[in-house]
Amino acid sequence: MKKQAADDRAPTVHDHFERFASAASAWLGSTWAFVGAGLVIVVWAASGPMFHYSGAWAQIMSTGTALMTFLMVFLIQNNQNRDARAINLKLNELIRAVDKARNHMIDIERLTDQELDEMQATYERVKAISADRQPRKASEPPVA
Repeated sequence: MKKQAADDRAPTVHDHFERFASAASAWLGSTWAFVGAGLVIVVWAASGPMFHYSGAWAQIMSTGTALMTFLMVFLIQNNQNRDARAINLKLNELIRAVDKARNHMIDIERLTDQELDEMQATYERVKAISADRQPRKASEPPVA
């Protein structure tokens, strides 16, 4: 039984969301979106005297900005997750491709916080040992 190629499969809800999130992030991060948001604020502020700066007038902007912020959090998080995944995959490939690199560093983002803390402590010790071995220039102050 052959596996179906990725291009032959039917698009899923996840695929549709990924395309929407990418397009929305690209547009909402543009100059035009910023200008549009600025214009909305100007129109809202200019309409204040017409509505006598009522509570409803203020509530419209408050509610609108809260809803937009709520939705933007999910778009930003989706974008950051995708970027982090791509960067980790690129780093994994570099580690794999470099002969002297230690392959156990691949996928370390999946380690627990305690395991990452232990690894960080190891590299801090390596850094300290390396710094002690470096010859100091006459212009550098001694390390305390």
